[in-house]
Amino acid sequence: MSYSKILIAVDSSEYSMQAAKKGLELAHQVDAKVALLFVVDTSKAMGNVDAGILPEQALIVLKKKAEQTLDELATMYNGKDILKFMPEGSPTKDIIKTAEIWEADLIVMGTHGRTGLLHLLVGSVSEHIIRHSKIPVMVVPSK
Repeated sequence: MSYSKILIAVDSSEYSMQAAKKGLELAHQVDAKVALLFVVDTSKAMGNVDAGILPEQALIVLKKKAEQTLDELATMYNGKDILKFMPEGSPTKDIIKTAEIWEADLIVMGTHGRTGLLHLLVGSVSEHIIRHSKIPVMVVPSK
């Protein structure tokens, strides 16, 4: 199978930066189009009313961080055209949805490498994507 459209799903963690680097290298090697995706997780925009931070303000901060991350990664791509997607919602749903809409051939993402109780409590976005995606998924390990 050849990959002509690679969707690289990121967050602001070092693990997703490593995955983005691998995804960008692969895209360069196979001369594929690349899209970067950062889902602004609305469940994390809770704010802190006691500190005077409303959920709307917390969402603005999350969007700004997402935009910064996408811009930094786009500069790694040596000036080629690169698409950037920044939907608001749930990473597990919006990664698959964006891949389908954009008609990606491959999803590249990192994993935090959580195990045990933390994995059970927090869950794994990459695991969910692997189980539910109709297209191949390349998961770059944390180590």
